[in-house]
Order: sequence, then C-alpha cells, then structure tokens
Amino acid sequence: MKQTITLALIISATALLSAQPPQPAADSGYTAAVRSRWNAKRNISGSAQAMPDAGFAFKPTPEVRSFGELLGHLANEHYMLCSQIKGEKNPHESVDFEKKTTKAEFVKDIDDSIAYCDAAYASVKDDPKTVAPIAPNRRDTPFSAMLLNVTHDSEHYGNLVTYLRLKGVVPPSSQPSR
Repeated sequence: MKQTITLALIISATALLSAQPPQPAADSGYTAAVRSRWNAKRNISGSAQAMPDAGFAFKPTPEVRSFGELLGHLANEHYMLCSQIKGEKNPHESVDFEKKTTKAEFVKDIDDSIAYCDAAYASVKDDPKTVAPIAPNRRDTPFSAMLLNVTHDSEHYGNLVTYLRLKGVVPPSSQPSR
C-alpha cells in the first residue's frame, strides 16, 4: 500500500511539473549585478519625499546646487543615459528639470525619470549587444550607461544625505526597516 501511494505521488508530481511551462533562467550575469544596484533609486525618491517643501531651495553654500536642483540634475541625467540604453532619442531633451521650483514638481519628475530608467534596465540582457557600442564611433555601451547611471545616482545620494541631515531630516537609508 505504501509503495502504491508513493508511486501515485511521483506520477502526480511528474504530471504537474511537466504541465508547467519552462521557466526562463534567472538573469544572473553582469547586467543583473548592476540592475540590483539600481535600488539606489529608492533612496533618491525617498529623499525627495522626505525633504520639507522649504528645503528644496536650500543650498549648503551659494556655490552648489540647491536640493531641488540636485534632484533635477538627476532627472536630466536619467533621461539622457536611459534613452541611450533604450536606443532612442531623449524624450525630455528640451527640458531642464533643474529649473523646476516646487516640491511637487521635483518629486513627480524624479519618480517619472526613475520609471523611465526602470524600463530601460528591464530591457538589457546579458548578450554581446549589451557590451557593443551604442552607436558607431562611440565607446559607451548599454552596460556602461547603466553602470554610469548607478554610480552617478549613488554619488549624488551622498550629497542629498548631507542636505537632509543639515535640515534635521533622517535620510531614507538610515530609516529603520519596515
């Protein structure tokens, strides 16, 4: 009886597994490694949401960008680099997001630019085209554009942390996990 039940379970499991469509292999190569670092976007977006309205015009010294201008700079860069990754023209080439003035504008713009980059990152897979130049006579590749975007965002998140701390706001990466 025990052998019959065991055999029935094996046959059932085999039938169930064979009925499932094959699952694609996990993207675990070099693009996945950079894509996983794109989680910096949560800290960038969280910083925009955490800063009080009046803090968007704040400059620690007159020579540097304001908090809002820094977010606008990141939005500009997102569209510039992620349009290259996607192989299309920058959809906001004529917009300077640093020129916005309100928290609502900056939060929307940074979140929209992050969503645009999310789509670009999702489109890149580990294959020879990923490391091939984006255009003839260019040295950058989709992979290098992804890496530059992550590095640039991480660098400027450090700036945002300083601005937040000077305003008495705890940065997103220092918040207790939920």
